[in-house]
Amino acid sequence: MRRPACSTSLLPCQPARHKPRWVRGLGLAMLLCVGLAPHGAQAAQSAPVQSAHSTATLITDSNTAQADAPLHAALRLQLKPGWHTYWLNPGDAGDPVALTVEASGALAGQAQTITWPTPQRIRDASLMSYAYTGDVVLPVTLQLHTTSTPDTQGQVSVHAQANWLVCEQACIPEEGNFTLTLPTGAPQPSAEAPLFAQAAQHTPVKAPYKVTISPTGVLHVQGAELTGQSVADAWFMPQERGQIAEAAPQRLTFDADGLSLHLKPTDEFAKAAPLTGILVLRDPSGAERALNVQATPQPLAASPELGPASATASATPAQQDVLPVAQQAATASLFHSIVLGLLGGLVLNLMPCVFPILAMKALAVARMGQSERKHQKLSAMGYAGGVIVGFTGLGALVMGLRLGGAATGWGFQFQSTMFVGMITWLLFAMALNLLGVFAFLPPALSASTQHRHGLVHDVLTGLLAVVVASPCTAPFMGVAIAGALAGPPLSGLVIFAALGVGLAAPYVLLAFSPALASHLPRPGAWMDYLRQFLAFPLLGTCVWLLWVATVESGATTVLLLCAGMVFMAFAAWVYGIAQKRQRLAGHSRGCTALYGVALLGLLGAMALLPALQQLAPQPATSTPALPNGTEPFSTQRLNALHAAGKPVFVDMTAAWCITCLVNERVALNTTATQAAMARYGVTTLRGDWTRRDPAITEFLQHHGRDGVPFYLFVPAQGDTVVLPQILTPGLIIGTITPPHG
Repeated sequence: MRRPACSTSLLPCQPARHKPRWVRGLGLAMLLCVGLAPHGAQAAQSAPVQSAHSTATLITDSNTAQADAPLHAALRLQLKPGWHTYWLNPGDAGDPVALTVEASGALAGQAQTITWPTPQRIRDASLMSYAYTGDVVLPVTLQLHTTSTPDTQGQVSVHAQANWLVCEQACIPEEGNFTLTLPTGAPQPSAEAPLFAQAAQHTPVKAPYKVTISPTGVLHVQGAELTGQSVADAWFMPQERGQIAEAAPQRLTFDADGLSLHLKPTDEFAKAAPLTGILVLRDPSGAERALNVQATPQPLAASPELGPASATASATPAQQDVLPVAQQAATASLFHSIVLGLLGGLVLNLMPCVFPILAMKALAVARMGQSERKHQKLSAMGYAGGVIVGFTGLGALVMGLRLGGAATGWGFQFQSTMFVGMITWLLFAMALNLLGVFAFLPPALSASTQHRHGLVHDVLTGLLAVVVASPCTAPFMGVAIAGALAGPPLSGLVIFAALGVGLAAPYVLLAFSPALASHLPRPGAWMDYLRQFLAFPLLGTCVWLLWVATVESGATTVLLLCAGMVFMAFAAWVYGIAQKRQRLAGHSRGCTALYGVALLGLLGAMALLPALQQLAPQPATSTPALPNGTEPFSTQRLNALHAAGKPVFVDMTAAWCITCLVNERVALNTTATQAAMARYGVTTLRGDWTRRDPAITEFLQHHGRDGVPFYLFVPAQGDTVVLPQILTPGLIIGTITPPHG
């Protein structure tokens, strides 16, 4: 008689003389084989749910189930190459796996809390995801107990329902229902038990260190052994999405107590709550250690943010060699921003709002004779001082509001209906002044035919130039402002001062350079006509501001503003009559009543301010009309389109942004550009920042900008492209055209 082949039995082969025992062994082996079959009555692995992208099964680490003992079950996803699924916090896009497991029959229990292994970080352009690839095992633990009506056959049915998202360039939701049956008995490791052990090796352990988080997002890990020699890299993945900018760099620094990761908090960051997540430490050999951490919030004063002196003192010798390079880079970046600020300020002189002011100052220089050179220089210095103080003050206000938690960007003041209304009236009054209706003089000086504007007038003119220039973002201005608001406060104020110097420079050069002033035309009647002509650009600006107010708060606002302009015009007309009578008579007697009537007209306009305040802009409740192929912007829509493999063009604009409106007319809304967008399947997402919108403010700041216009192209594959602030059709078409398109 031949011996049976050893491969047919799960037990050791026995000699032929022990036939009865061999028969029993063979029978037991056959029984076990039947028990492990996928469609048998008993199994530690369910029947698979298959798709073109994954194979899913429910597995257990034991062939049996026992009361009062934990049973480990898991969803096993075998993903095709290039595909991934998501962690508890999927990051910037995606949804986590959901799993519910329930046992019934002889024993009962339920679980849905996954013991998550450490995910991978997957960067896609400007987005960061936390995901799994390959063979993924996601365990849950069931605490089993006997039921009131136990199964007489001693069987336990394990049912599971799961939902998961698999993504490559496109994302596909999948789901499955799984069932397997186990006998009761002492725990017996299953063939899938090694998969649970492997998953446990990749599961984070509790951190042995004290971990804190500062209000500014500095995660500090206290451990004397955490030095530059033992930790080559580190990163943090928060358990809750939306707390930090997932794709932002996490700068690693060391001090005497341990290491710090400089995270970038979002507006939803809870400064007073613990921050939970996974901290991964990588040593110089490449080995990684994943730690579950719960960072304790710390007050700002106690956060371990190092100043330049302490950072240098605590740095290792190798890091100290790098510090001078970093300082040189920071200095070069500051110098670059200052140069851009100067250029941006110079270009602002050509903007429709600012040009009339510069032209008026140039006319004042042309009128002055050589004997008035001293007054000319003082006037230029006063104007420059007003411009520089205005820019630095407005910049400090924006930085202060942002430090206080407000979602504020450059040009935010034009999101206030009352501010827009007051600027409209001020420019209208300036236009009336240029047309000769009245002069900006107090009654006491109106009788004098020889008068000069004082230093206060020059300073106020400089402040006015800043106010009307702030929405006119020039080509070199956006990067400089972003750098000013993102850097240290002192550096930021220097950059804003540079903007002011650039804006004031032309008038200062004219006043201090006789050679330049000599090239100006000689005074004559033409100056009066030019002065009157300059009123019309200001009136055109008033019309534009009325449209901005309409977009922000509706037609009622325009009625109030126009009523105020009527009051202002009446007050200016009466005030001008009083000035002329006083100048002819040489005294102010008999003009008091006229000045009183003019004051009543001005007060009538001011009485409308409370009504304007009540019409403050509110978030849009309806979607504005958009061109074909253009949708309202939202971060969720951007992520969804990108996850679906579609190219996206992001257009951040505002009704009060002149550069934005020009770009729309000459570049974005042209036939050639729209045809290219349709040909390459590009979806345009337009964000309207006319009203206050914290989501748009956060998006701008996430990309290093603090104002509009801002243009971003997110291709289906590859890196995102930030376009310049001045667009042409050729530039847009060249950007959106695929490499092989």
